Amino acid sequence: MPNRLSNETSPYLQQHANNPVDWWPWCDEALDTARREDRPILLSIGYSACHWCHVMAHESFEDRAIADLMNRDFVNIKVDREERPDLDHIYQLAHQMLNGRAGGWPLTVFLAPDGTPFYCGTYFPRESRYGLPAFADLLARVAAAWRGQREALEGQNRELREALDRHNRAAVPEKPTARIPQALRKHLLAAHDERWGGFGAAPKFPHAADLDFLLRRSVSHKDEFARKAVIHTLEHMASGGIFDQLGGGFFRYSTDERWEIPHFEKMLYDNGPLLALYADAFLLDARPLFCDVVERTARWVLREMQAEDGGYFAALDADSEGEEGAFYVWDVDLLRAALPPEQVAMVDAHYGLEEPPNFEQRAWHLRVRTPVDEIARSIGLGLDAARDRIDAARQRLLEVRATTRTPPGRDEKVLAAWNGMMVRGMARAGQVMRRGEWIESAQRAITFARDRMWHEGRLLACYKDGQARFSGRLDDYAFLLDGTLAALQAEYRGEDMDFAMALAEGLLERFEDREHGGFLFTAHDHEPLLTRPREGRDGAMAAGNSVAALSLLRLGHLSGDSRFVGAGERAVEAWSAAADQSPEGFSSLMVAAEEMLLPPVSAVVYGPGASMGGWQEALAGLYLPHAISVCVPEEAEAPECLRRRGQHRVNGWVCWGVECLPPANRADDFIRILSEMVNAPGIS
Repeated sequence: MPNRLSNETSPYLQQHANNPVDWWPWCDEALDTARREDRPILLSIGYSACHWCHVMAHESFEDRAIADLMNRDFVNIKVDREERPDLDHIYQLAHQMLNGRAGGWPLTVFLAPDGTPFYCGTYFPRESRYGLPAFADLLARVAAAWRGQREALEGQNRELREALDRHNRAAVPEKPTARIPQALRKHLLAAHDERWGGFGAAPKFPHAADLDFLLRRSVSHKDEFARKAVIHTLEHMASGGIFDQLGGGFFRYSTDERWEIPHFEKMLYDNGPLLALYADAFLLDARPLFCDVVERTARWVLREMQAEDGGYFAALDADSEGEEGAFYVWDVDLLRAALPPEQVAMVDAHYGLEEPPNFEQRAWHLRVRTPVDEIARSIGLGLDAARDRIDAARQRLLEVRATTRTPPGRDEKVLAAWNGMMVRGMARAGQVMRRGEWIESAQRAITFARDRMWHEGRLLACYKDGQARFSGRLDDYAFLLDGTLAALQAEYRGEDMDFAMALAEGLLERFEDREHGGFLFTAHDHEPLLTRPREGRDGAMAAGNSVAALSLLRLGHLSGDSRFVGAGERAVEAWSAAADQSPEGFSSLMVAAEEMLLPPVSAVVYGPGASMGGWQEALAGLYLPHAISVCVPEEAEAPECLRRRGQHRVNGWVCWGVECLPPANRADDFIRILSEMVNAPGIS
């Protein structure tokens, strides 16, 4: 019989709706049941694309004997971490405090009825292995401890609650100094893998925020070492198996130092930032590889990740037919049989298929071993002809993969925060590559969020099956604002400017810590939880505090609204002491800090929309990390701050802080002035 999860819209919770476990969603009724019956809570947090979540579900949650133990001794709650990042923040932090190491998914937490965790872990096997106890044995031990060691557990719980409160306590605000980004740059370059790119050893994650910080610094400080580290990393990632060589898009991380064998989930929150990053890198180093990555990733987004009504889906599963990576890896004989003879030799050389299998010693996961230009030279074939041959082979293999295999599951939730990241990626890629359909894709997603997820001046976090649910958190407002600003720079729409202003107002009204500065993760009227998260350090995603700070600073300078500038500055100051003590993880904060210390250049082009094409194209060809620019058609709705007198001809204004230069009426003069302002000496 289906359990209570059958009424939920989350694909992850639906995956557990037929478990014999008496699952509850997170709700007051479940918490009241635990209090009334004095039973501990077994909280399981995961997400639909998570391989080890699937493994634990099949091994334990589908097992009737284990389910009977869970149902007898615990109130069992299942949470989708993508729907409830507030709960995931709290209990991942608790795991780190109780175990002295980071957690992960599935997250398995045993709670007192008041929500305080007293034992945490991640994956537990059905039988004891990997140095982990069998899950049934663990359940028995935890239940016995709850019955027999209550006084000790209550003492531990008090200490944990105090530690959580200390962690989330605001620090004394400090003005940022140039010393912090310098220290961060030194740390990142020291950790850079000079052989394979990236930072540190396996497993390797993309760390888009760190790469973005270094790329910006390579221009603002003319830092050639930073530029080389970023280009080197992006090159190896693009050639590696972390990039889907056939279908486009990046997997979540590499299990090895060479970027060769990934963990096969594809997450929106990785691909949005990486799409924008590769587009920016192409402006500094116009190699075909970067253009190709942008093209294929954007095509993947349009083909597989955008709903007809405009929202972007959350993720693709790691597993297919119960096996991780099964959709993506190849038997080399089947691969060769799918291609005409003239393509086989080139594909073998390009992907190194003459070598032994690289996936579990039985199959091939494609990564580039020899670039196409080297192959072309070695066989005396023209470069364009060689690329055409590889492209044709890639397209054929993509068709075979799509038509002969069961595709991985797609999580069709639309998450406001993650949509904001992909809006930024598609808008930026469309602007750089002059691809109007990509910009239109980003605009459709903004319209979807505004029409379906914005209710009575509030943003809702998640949309699925015609329902928008859950109060928006900091990340939802911050990332959607950031994406909307990117879309405005790609192509101005009056309704998007209005939406950006409304999102910024929401940040100030619902999340700002007015006493200490910065932003809390949950709104002031959010449901009471064990603690109220406050986080400024980047993780897999950039920190919401930092994204909010940068977006508010830019919107404030563009609109002339000093409230936004002040809130952005206070957010930077709120986290500067922590960044000064340990700069690792504060890359996105340092981007905001540098714009606070050296106000960004804002540029407004205004005039008849039909005459703006050359101005927009000139702006698209520039990497201006320290500027925000918009081209506002005079026929569009725009706030007074963006409406300039141009006598029905196009003019461009360049401002720095509160000072503006005289308008330029020629695109080349405007670009020259803007470039000189942006390339002025940075903070040394």
